Amino acid sequence: MIDQERIRTNPEAVKEALKKKLWDVDFTEYLAWDKERRTLLQTVEGNKAEMNKLSASVPQAKKNGEDVSKIFAKVKEIAAKNKEFEEKTKELDARIFEFLSALPNIPDDDLVGGGKENNKCIKTFGKKPEFNFKMKDHVELAESLGLVDYDRGAKISGHGAWVYTNLGARLEWALVNFFISEHLKDGYEFILPPHLLNEQSGYVAGQFPKFRQDVFWLDGLEPKRFILPTAETALVNLHRDEILSEDDLPKKYFAYTPCYRREAGSYRTEERGMIRGYQFNKVEMVQYTKPEDSDKAFEELVSKAESLVAKLGLHYQVSKLAAGDISHSMARTYDIEVYLPSIGIYKEVSSASNARDYQARRGMVRYRDKATGKTRFVHTLNASGLATSRIFPAILEQYQQEDGSVIVPEVLRPFMGGIEVLKPIK
Repeated sequence: MIDQERIRTNPEAVKEALKKKLWDVDFTEYLAWDKERRTLLQTVEGNKAEMNKLSASVPQAKKNGEDVSKIFAKVKEIAAKNKEFEEKTKELDARIFEFLSALPNIPDDDLVGGGKENNKCIKTFGKKPEFNFKMKDHVELAESLGLVDYDRGAKISGHGAWVYTNLGARLEWALVNFFISEHLKDGYEFILPPHLLNEQSGYVAGQFPKFRQDVFWLDGLEPKRFILPTAETALVNLHRDEILSEDDLPKKYFAYTPCYRREAGSYRTEERGMIRGYQFNKVEMVQYTKPEDSDKAFEELVSKAESLVAKLGLHYQVSKLAAGDISHSMARTYDIEVYLPSIGIYKEVSSASNARDYQARRGMVRYRDKATGKTRFVHTLNASGLATSRIFPAILEQYQQEDGSVIVPEVLRPFMGGIEVLKPIK
Protein backbone atom coordinates (compact mmCIF):
# COMPACT_ATOMS: atom_id res chain seq x y z
CA MET A 1 0.00 0.00 0.00
CA ILE A 2 1.35 3.42 -0.93
CA ASP A 3 1.49 5.97 1.87
CA GLN A 4 -1.63 8.12 1.37
CA GLU A 5 0.13 11.23 2.63
CA ARG A 6 2.61 10.88 -0.22
CA ILE A 7 -0.26 10.98 -2.72
CA ARG A 8 -2.03 13.88 -0.98
CA THR A 9 1.05 16.09 -0.87
CA ASN A 10 2.42 15.39 -4.36
CA PRO A 11 0.09 13.33 -6.56
CA GLU A 12 1.90 14.31 -9.77
CA ALA A 13 5.23 12.99 -8.48
CA VAL A 14 3.62 9.66 -7.56
CA LYS A 15 1.89 9.54 -10.94
CA GLU A 16 5.18 10.08 -12.78
CA ALA A 17 6.96 7.48 -10.63
CA LEU A 18 4.31 4.86 -11.40
CA LYS A 19 4.63 5.59 -15.12
CA LYS A 20 8.13 4.08 -14.85
CA LYS A 21 6.30 0.88 -13.89
CA LEU A 22 4.15 1.27 -17.01
CA TRP A 23 1.19 2.12 -14.78
CA ASP A 24 -0.97 5.12 -15.67
CA VAL A 25 -3.14 6.49 -12.88
CA ASP A 26 -5.42 9.47 -12.38
CA PHE A 27 -5.71 10.60 -8.75
CA THR A 28 -8.54 13.12 -9.34
CA GLU A 29 -11.36 10.93 -8.02
CA TYR A 30 -9.27 9.51 -5.20
CA LEU A 31 -8.32 12.99 -3.96
CA ALA A 32 -11.97 14.05 -4.05
CA TRP A 33 -13.02 10.96 -2.07
CA ASP A 34 -10.21 11.50 0.41
CA LYS A 35 -11.12 15.15 0.93
CA GLU A 36 -14.82 14.32 1.36
CA ARG A 37 -13.98 11.54 3.81
CA ARG A 38 -11.79 13.76 5.98
CA THR A 39 -14.47 16.47 5.97
CA LEU A 40 -17.09 13.93 7.04
CA LEU A 41 -14.87 12.65 9.84
CA GLN A 42 -14.36 16.19 11.15
CA THR A 43 -18.11 16.78 11.01
CA VAL A 44 -18.84 13.53 12.82
CA GLU A 45 -16.33 14.34 15.56
CA GLY A 46 -17.78 17.85 15.90
CA ASN A 47 -21.29 16.44 16.16
CA LYS A 48 -20.19 13.95 18.81
CA ALA A 49 -18.72 16.81 20.84
CA GLU A 50 -22.01 18.73 20.48
CA MET A 51 -24.01 15.66 21.56
CA ASN A 52 -21.79 15.22 24.63
CA LYS A 53 -22.23 18.88 25.49
CA LEU A 54 -26.01 18.66 25.19
CA SER A 55 -26.16 15.44 27.22
CA ALA A 56 -24.03 17.03 29.92
CA SER A 57 -26.50 19.96 30.14
CA VAL A 58 -29.49 17.71 30.98
CA PRO A 59 -28.93 17.43 34.78
CA GLN A 60 -28.64 21.20 35.18
CA ALA A 61 -31.69 21.78 32.96
CA LYS A 62 -33.72 19.36 35.05
CA LYS A 63 -32.50 21.06 38.23
CA ASN A 64 -33.68 24.37 36.78
CA GLY A 65 -37.07 22.86 36.00
CA GLU A 66 -36.60 23.21 32.26
CA ASP A 67 -38.20 20.97 29.61
CA VAL A 68 -35.38 18.63 28.51
CA SER A 69 -37.35 17.01 25.70
CA LYS A 70 -35.97 19.55 23.24
CA ILE A 71 -32.44 18.63 24.28
CA PHE A 72 -33.14 14.93 23.74
CA ALA A 73 -34.76 15.69 20.39
CA LYS A 74 -31.70 17.68 19.31
CA VAL A 75 -29.36 14.86 20.39
CA LYS A 76 -31.49 12.38 18.44
CA GLU A 77 -31.41 14.61 15.36
CA ILE A 78 -27.63 14.95 15.48
CA ALA A 79 -27.22 11.19 16.06
CA ALA A 80 -29.32 10.46 12.96
CA LYS A 81 -27.15 12.78 10.88
CA ASN A 82 -24.02 11.17 12.24
CA LYS A 83 -25.29 7.72 11.31
CA GLU A 84 -25.84 8.96 7.77
CA PHE A 85 -22.37 10.53 7.67
CA GLU A 86 -20.74 7.35 9.05
CA GLU A 87 -22.43 5.22 6.39
CA LYS A 88 -21.17 7.61 3.74
CA THR A 89 -17.67 7.39 5.27
CA LYS A 90 -17.78 3.57 5.10
CA GLU A 91 -18.74 3.80 1.43
CA LEU A 92 -15.83 6.16 0.76
CA ASP A 93 -13.47 3.89 2.75
CA ALA A 94 -14.41 0.99 0.51
CA ARG A 95 -13.80 3.03 -2.67
CA ILE A 96 -10.46 4.33 -1.37
CA PHE A 97 -9.35 0.87 -0.26
CA GLU A 98 -10.20 -0.67 -3.64
CA PHE A 99 -8.37 2.13 -5.46
CA LEU A 100 -5.21 2.00 -3.30
CA SER A 101 -5.11 -1.82 -3.24
CA ALA A 102 -4.76 -1.92 -7.01
CA LEU A 103 -1.77 0.45 -7.12
CA PRO A 104 1.71 -1.04 -7.47
CA ASN A 105 4.60 -0.05 -5.26
CA ILE A 106 6.54 3.10 -6.17
CA PRO A 107 9.88 2.15 -7.76
CA ASP A 108 13.10 3.50 -6.28
CA ASP A 109 14.32 6.75 -7.83
CA ASP A 110 17.46 5.25 -9.38
CA LEU A 111 15.54 2.73 -11.51
CA VAL A 112 15.03 3.37 -15.20
CA GLY A 113 11.54 3.05 -16.57
CA GLY A 114 10.20 0.57 -19.08
CA GLY A 115 10.17 -3.20 -19.28
CA LYS A 116 12.74 -5.99 -19.44
CA GLU A 117 14.36 -4.49 -22.53
CA ASN A 118 15.81 -1.88 -20.14
CA ASN A 119 17.23 -4.35 -17.61
CA LYS A 120 20.96 -3.93 -17.10
CA CYS A 121 23.59 -6.57 -16.38
CA ILE A 122 25.74 -5.22 -13.54
CA LYS A 123 27.91 -8.24 -12.76
CA THR A 124 29.03 -11.61 -14.13
CA PHE A 125 30.68 -14.54 -12.37
CA GLY A 126 33.00 -16.99 -14.08
CA LYS A 127 33.25 -17.71 -17.76
CA LYS A 128 30.75 -19.18 -20.13
CA PRO A 129 31.45 -22.92 -20.35
CA GLU A 130 32.90 -24.05 -23.67
CA PHE A 131 32.78 -27.61 -25.02
CA ASN A 132 34.95 -29.33 -27.60
CA PHE A 133 32.17 -31.86 -28.19
CA LYS A 134 28.52 -31.68 -29.18
CA MET A 135 26.70 -30.56 -26.04
CA LYS A 136 23.37 -31.94 -24.89
CA ASP A 137 20.51 -30.00 -23.37
CA HIS A 138 19.27 -30.68 -19.84
CA VAL A 139 16.23 -32.63 -21.00
CA GLU A 140 18.35 -35.14 -22.91
CA LEU A 141 20.88 -35.34 -20.07
CA ALA A 142 18.22 -35.82 -17.39
CA GLU A 143 16.66 -38.67 -19.35
CA SER A 144 19.91 -40.40 -20.29
CA LEU A 145 21.15 -40.20 -16.70
CA GLY A 146 17.83 -41.49 -15.32
CA LEU A 147 17.26 -38.36 -13.23
CA VAL A 148 13.87 -37.14 -14.45
CA ASP A 149 10.87 -38.88 -15.99
CA TYR A 150 8.99 -36.30 -18.03
CA ASP A 151 6.61 -38.76 -19.70
CA ARG A 152 5.33 -40.25 -16.45
CA GLY A 153 5.12 -36.79 -14.92
CA ALA A 154 2.84 -35.73 -17.76
CA LYS A 155 0.88 -38.98 -17.46
CA ILE A 156 0.04 -38.61 -13.78
CA SER A 157 -0.34 -34.84 -13.73
CA GLY A 158 -0.25 -33.21 -17.18
CA HIS A 159 1.87 -30.75 -19.13
CA GLY A 160 4.22 -28.74 -16.93
CA ALA A 161 4.97 -31.59 -14.50
CA TRP A 162 7.82 -34.05 -14.05
CA VAL A 163 9.02 -36.82 -11.73
CA TYR A 164 12.46 -36.80 -10.11
CA THR A 165 13.75 -40.36 -10.06
CA ASN A 166 16.55 -42.15 -8.21
CA LEU A 167 19.71 -39.98 -8.31
CA GLY A 168 17.65 -37.13 -9.75
CA ALA A 169 15.54 -37.05 -6.58
CA ARG A 170 18.73 -37.21 -4.52
CA LEU A 171 20.33 -34.37 -6.49
CA GLU A 172 17.21 -32.24 -6.05
CA TRP A 173 17.18 -32.95 -2.32
CA ALA A 174 20.92 -32.29 -2.10
CA LEU A 175 20.35 -28.82 -3.52
CA VAL A 176 17.62 -28.08 -0.97
CA ASN A 177 19.80 -29.36 1.89
CA PHE A 178 22.81 -27.36 0.70
CA PHE A 179 20.74 -24.16 0.61
CA ILE A 180 19.29 -24.86 4.06
CA SER A 181 22.72 -25.51 5.57
CA GLU A 182 24.09 -22.25 4.16
CA HIS A 183 21.23 -20.17 5.56
CA LEU A 184 21.54 -21.79 8.97
CA LYS A 185 25.25 -20.91 9.00
CA ASP A 186 24.29 -17.28 8.40
CA GLY A 187 21.91 -17.19 11.36
CA TYR A 188 18.59 -17.23 9.50
CA GLU A 189 15.64 -18.87 11.27
CA PHE A 190 14.22 -21.94 9.51
CA ILE A 191 10.44 -21.87 8.94
CA LEU A 192 8.16 -24.53 7.47
CA PRO A 193 4.93 -22.61 6.76
CA PRO A 194 1.51 -23.96 5.76
CA HIS A 195 0.96 -24.34 2.03
CA LEU A 196 -2.71 -23.32 2.20
CA LEU A 197 -3.06 -19.59 2.84
CA ASN A 198 -6.03 -17.31 3.41
CA GLU A 199 -7.00 -14.46 1.15
CA GLN A 200 -5.59 -11.80 3.47
CA SER A 201 -2.13 -13.33 3.10
CA GLY A 202 -2.25 -12.81 -0.67
CA TYR A 203 -3.39 -9.22 -0.18
CA VAL A 204 -0.61 -8.36 2.29
CA ALA A 205 2.05 -9.83 0.00
CA GLY A 206 0.74 -7.58 -2.78
CA GLN A 207 -0.26 -10.46 -5.05
CA PHE A 208 -3.96 -9.64 -4.70
CA PRO A 209 -6.04 -8.18 -6.17
CA LYS A 210 -4.03 -7.93 -9.41
CA PHE A 211 -2.72 -11.51 -9.57
CA ARG A 212 -5.66 -13.24 -7.93
CA GLN A 213 -6.13 -15.51 -10.95
CA ASP A 214 -2.49 -16.61 -11.05
CA VAL A 215 -2.78 -18.90 -8.01
CA PHE A 216 -4.56 -22.20 -7.43
CA TRP A 217 -7.71 -21.75 -5.30
CA LEU A 218 -9.25 -24.61 -3.32
CA ASP A 219 -12.99 -25.07 -3.69
CA GLY A 220 -15.24 -25.88 -0.76
CA LEU A 221 -13.08 -24.36 1.99
CA GLU A 222 -14.22 -21.51 4.21
CA PRO A 223 -12.58 -19.13 4.58
CA LYS A 224 -11.32 -19.28 1.01
CA ARG A 225 -7.76 -20.52 0.67
CA PHE A 226 -5.15 -20.80 -2.06
CA ILE A 227 -1.94 -22.79 -2.48
CA LEU A 228 1.13 -20.62 -1.96
CA PRO A 229 2.96 -19.50 -5.13
CA THR A 230 6.10 -18.78 -3.08
CA ALA A 231 7.07 -19.01 0.59
CA GLU A 232 7.43 -15.21 0.59
CA THR A 233 3.62 -14.98 0.70
CA ALA A 234 3.61 -16.82 4.02
CA LEU A 235 6.75 -15.31 5.51
CA VAL A 236 5.73 -11.65 5.05
CA ASN A 237 2.49 -12.46 6.89
CA LEU A 238 4.13 -14.00 9.97
CA HIS A 239 3.96 -10.69 11.87
CA ARG A 240 0.78 -9.32 10.36
CA ASP A 241 -1.05 -6.95 12.74
CA GLU A 242 1.88 -7.02 15.19
CA ILE A 243 4.06 -4.34 16.78
CA LEU A 244 7.60 -5.68 17.03
CA SER A 245 10.36 -4.62 19.40
CA GLU A 246 13.12 -2.56 17.80
CA ASP A 247 15.62 -4.84 19.54
CA ASP A 248 14.22 -7.83 17.61
CA LEU A 249 15.03 -6.29 14.22
CA PRO A 250 16.18 -7.35 11.77
CA LYS A 251 14.24 -10.60 11.66
CA LYS A 252 15.73 -13.04 9.19
CA TYR A 253 13.76 -16.05 8.04
CA PHE A 254 14.03 -18.70 5.37
CA ALA A 255 11.62 -21.42 4.34
CA TYR A 256 11.57 -24.45 2.09
CA THR A 257 8.36 -25.12 0.17
CA PRO A 258 7.18 -26.39 -3.13
CA CYS A 259 5.72 -23.46 -5.10
CA TYR A 260 2.49 -23.72 -7.10
CA ARG A 261 1.69 -21.36 -9.99
CA ARG A 262 -0.95 -21.44 -12.68
CA GLU A 263 1.50 -20.32 -15.35
CA ALA A 264 3.47 -23.20 -16.77
CA GLY A 265 6.01 -23.62 -19.52
CA SER A 266 5.22 -23.38 -23.17
CA TYR A 267 6.68 -25.62 -25.84
CA ARG A 268 9.33 -23.03 -26.67
CA THR A 269 12.88 -24.33 -26.55
CA GLU A 270 13.83 -22.04 -23.67
CA GLU A 271 11.02 -23.38 -21.49
CA ARG A 272 11.36 -27.10 -22.16
CA GLY A 273 11.82 -29.61 -19.36
CA MET A 274 11.69 -28.08 -15.90
CA ILE A 275 12.49 -24.46 -16.80
CA ARG A 276 8.90 -23.46 -16.04
CA GLY A 277 6.24 -25.66 -14.46
CA TYR A 278 3.16 -25.67 -12.25
CA GLN A 279 5.15 -26.92 -9.26
CA PHE A 280 8.79 -26.46 -8.30
CA ASN A 281 10.93 -26.41 -5.16
CA LYS A 282 12.37 -23.26 -3.68
CA VAL A 283 14.11 -22.00 -0.56
CA GLU A 284 13.08 -18.41 0.16
CA MET A 285 14.64 -15.74 2.39
CA VAL A 286 12.73 -12.85 3.97
CA GLN A 287 13.90 -10.01 6.20
CA TYR A 288 12.00 -7.50 8.34
CA THR A 289 14.14 -4.41 8.97
CA LYS A 290 14.05 -0.82 10.14
CA PRO A 291 13.71 1.58 7.17
CA GLU A 292 17.26 2.90 7.57
CA ASP A 293 18.64 -0.65 7.41
CA SER A 294 16.78 -1.95 4.37
CA ASP A 295 19.36 -0.95 1.74
CA LYS A 296 22.04 -2.87 3.65
CA ALA A 297 19.67 -5.84 3.99
CA PHE A 298 19.02 -5.79 0.25
CA GLU A 299 22.73 -6.00 -0.51
CA GLU A 300 23.04 -8.87 1.96
CA LEU A 301 20.26 -10.84 0.25
CA VAL A 302 21.76 -10.29 -3.20
CA SER A 303 25.17 -11.39 -1.91
CA LYS A 304 23.72 -14.50 -0.25
CA ALA A 305 21.84 -15.59 -3.38
CA GLU A 306 24.95 -14.99 -5.47
CA SER A 307 27.16 -16.98 -3.11
CA LEU A 308 24.97 -20.06 -3.48
CA VAL A 309 25.27 -20.04 -7.27
CA ALA A 310 29.00 -19.28 -7.05
CA LYS A 311 29.64 -22.13 -4.60
CA LEU A 312 27.93 -24.45 -7.05
CA GLY A 313 30.54 -23.30 -9.57
CA LEU A 314 27.98 -22.06 -12.08
CA HIS A 315 28.44 -19.18 -14.49
CA TYR A 316 25.83 -16.48 -13.83
CA GLN A 317 25.06 -12.79 -14.14
CA VAL A 318 23.28 -10.23 -11.97
CA SER A 319 20.75 -7.92 -13.61
CA LYS A 320 19.27 -4.73 -12.21
CA LEU A 321 15.65 -4.74 -13.34
CA ALA A 322 13.92 -1.78 -14.90
CA ALA A 323 10.93 -0.43 -13.01
CA GLY A 324 8.44 -1.99 -15.41
CA ASP A 325 9.91 -5.48 -14.98
CA ILE A 326 9.87 -5.69 -11.20
CA SER A 327 6.87 -7.24 -9.48
CA HIS A 328 3.79 -5.31 -8.44
CA SER A 329 4.69 -5.04 -4.75
CA MET A 330 8.41 -4.30 -5.04
CA ALA A 331 10.41 -1.07 -5.18
CA ARG A 332 13.59 -2.61 -6.59
CA THR A 333 14.80 -6.01 -7.78
CA TYR A 334 18.06 -7.62 -8.82
CA ASP A 335 17.86 -10.96 -10.63
CA ILE A 336 20.58 -13.60 -10.33
CA GLU A 337 20.50 -15.41 -13.69
CA VAL A 338 22.26 -18.70 -14.43
CA TYR A 339 23.58 -19.54 -17.87
CA LEU A 340 22.10 -22.42 -19.89
CA PRO A 341 24.62 -23.36 -22.64
CA SER A 342 22.18 -25.32 -24.82
CA ILE A 343 20.11 -22.23 -25.58
CA GLY A 344 22.75 -19.59 -24.91
CA ILE A 345 20.65 -17.52 -22.55
CA TYR A 346 20.47 -16.66 -18.86
CA LYS A 347 17.53 -17.72 -16.69
CA GLU A 348 16.57 -16.20 -13.35
CA VAL A 349 17.16 -18.43 -10.32
CA SER A 350 16.73 -15.75 -7.67
CA SER A 351 14.99 -12.39 -7.48
CA ALA A 352 16.20 -10.24 -4.60
CA SER A 353 13.64 -7.52 -3.92
CA ASN A 354 12.91 -4.69 -1.51
CA ALA A 355 9.24 -3.89 -0.90
CA ARG A 356 10.12 -0.95 1.37
CA ASP A 357 7.00 -0.39 3.58
CA TYR A 358 4.46 -1.41 0.90
CA GLN A 359 3.71 -4.88 2.32
CA ALA A 360 4.05 -3.71 5.93
CA ARG A 361 1.35 -1.06 5.40
CA ARG A 362 -0.98 -3.66 3.94
CA GLY A 363 -0.28 -6.01 6.85
CA MET A 364 0.07 -3.40 9.62
CA VAL A 365 3.53 -4.72 10.57
CA ARG A 366 5.19 -2.12 12.76
CA TYR A 367 7.88 -1.73 15.41
CA ARG A 368 8.13 0.65 18.34
CA ASP A 369 10.93 3.19 18.04
CA LYS A 370 12.84 3.23 21.34
CA ALA A 371 13.86 6.88 20.97
CA THR A 372 10.40 8.29 20.30
CA GLY A 373 8.07 5.58 21.60
CA LYS A 374 6.13 5.86 18.34
CA THR A 375 5.37 3.02 15.97
CA ARG A 376 6.89 2.87 12.49
CA PHE A 377 6.32 0.51 9.60
CA VAL A 378 9.04 -2.05 9.00
CA HIS A 379 10.54 -2.72 5.59
CA THR A 380 10.21 -6.21 4.11
CA LEU A 381 12.65 -7.82 1.67
CA ASN A 382 12.88 -11.21 0.03
CA ALA A 383 15.16 -13.29 -2.18
CA SER A 384 15.11 -16.82 -3.50
CA GLY A 385 17.88 -18.85 -1.99
CA LEU A 386 17.39 -20.65 -4.40
CA ALA A 387 14.79 -22.07 -6.79
CA THR A 388 15.96 -25.52 -7.90
CA SER A 389 14.09 -26.00 -11.18
CA ARG A 390 16.62 -23.93 -13.14
CA ILE A 391 19.69 -24.67 -11.03
CA PHE A 392 19.20 -28.39 -11.71
CA PRO A 393 19.27 -27.95 -15.52
CA ALA A 394 22.22 -25.52 -15.27
CA ILE A 395 24.25 -28.08 -13.32
CA LEU A 396 23.53 -30.76 -15.91
CA GLU A 397 24.45 -28.52 -18.83
CA GLN A 398 27.45 -26.70 -17.38
CA TYR A 399 28.99 -29.83 -15.79
CA GLN A 400 28.35 -32.25 -18.69
CA GLN A 401 31.24 -34.37 -20.02
CA GLU A 402 31.95 -35.77 -23.46
CA ASP A 403 30.95 -39.31 -22.41
CA GLY A 404 27.48 -38.07 -21.37
CA SER A 405 28.24 -38.06 -17.66
CA VAL A 406 27.79 -35.06 -15.37
CA ILE A 407 30.15 -34.06 -12.56
CA VAL A 408 28.41 -33.37 -9.24
CA PRO A 409 29.40 -29.94 -7.82
CA GLU A 410 31.75 -30.45 -4.90
CA VAL A 411 29.50 -28.70 -2.36
CA LEU A 412 26.68 -31.14 -3.11
CA ARG A 413 28.68 -34.35 -2.71
CA PRO A 414 28.27 -34.58 1.10
CA PHE A 415 24.50 -34.52 0.53
CA MET A 416 24.77 -37.14 -2.24
CA GLY A 417 26.53 -39.79 -0.17
CA GLY A 418 29.87 -38.86 -1.73
CA ILE A 419 28.77 -39.44 -5.34
CA GLU A 420 31.06 -37.41 -7.63
CA VAL A 421 29.80 -38.29 -11.10
CA LEU A 422 26.37 -39.06 -12.56
CA LYS A 423 26.73 -41.66 -15.30
CA PRO A 424 24.37 -42.51 -18.18
CA ILE A 425 22.11 -45.50 -17.65
CA LYS A 426 21.44 -46.01 -21.35
